[in-house]
Amino acid sequence: MTRSTRITIDTDSLLILRGCTSARTWCAGCAEEVEMIALESIEILSNLLPHELKEWLNSGALHRSQTPGGVELICLNSLLARLGNGRTN
Repeated sequence: MTRSTRITIDTDSLLILRGCTSARTWCAGCAEEVEMIALESIEILSNLLPHELKEWLNSGALHRSQTPGGVELICLNSLLARLGNGRTN
């Protein structure tokens, strides 16, 4: 009779891309200066489906602000926190 042991290792990885669509600015939801990314970049970076993104925006789960030029920005901290909680509400 042989014994066997199964070891499972879960790993997570995070890739943060910084580019012209990101900015360091004040987030009222976090009450601190954070990295913000353009709303148009979220689907590319997170693989969110359009209806999921709309639900998260409408629920207030994602902190957002707008530049004087009219570009809508999303708080990277709130996005990462929401992605970490999975895709269920």
